[in-house]
Amino acid sequence: MWSPTWRFDEATYARTAASFDNPDFVEVVIHSYRHRYALAPGDPAVEHIERRLAAQPPITVPTIVLHGHDNGVSPVAGSERHARHFKGPYERRVIDGVGHNLPQEAPAEFAAAVLALV
Repeated sequence: MWSPTWRFDEATYARTAASFDNPDFVEVVIHSYRHRYALAPGDPAVEHIERRLAAQPPITVPTIVLHGHDNGVSPVAGSERHARHFKGPYERRVIDGVGHNLPQEAPAEFAAAVLALV
């Protein structure tokens, strides 16, 4: 579902799979989802930041949103109304033939977006 149209080679798979070889990988991932849905506490050291973010203040820095057209977890329509949260320069780019993992699936488009902001 994440990137159903991504065709990667064995070397890319091996480099990516190495990141799973971490003793707390599963615990960290599950905690991340639990925290995202308010089912687990976050780090008390950054709670004040969490409260500020929960208020959804306007984002004033220049922003380019990249959305993979083939992202099966977060469909393209899901980001169509996000512009209202941005008060600074804002651009949304939908990248055809790409799923959720934009830096690996569309490195040129990803780099171009980063370079456009620096």
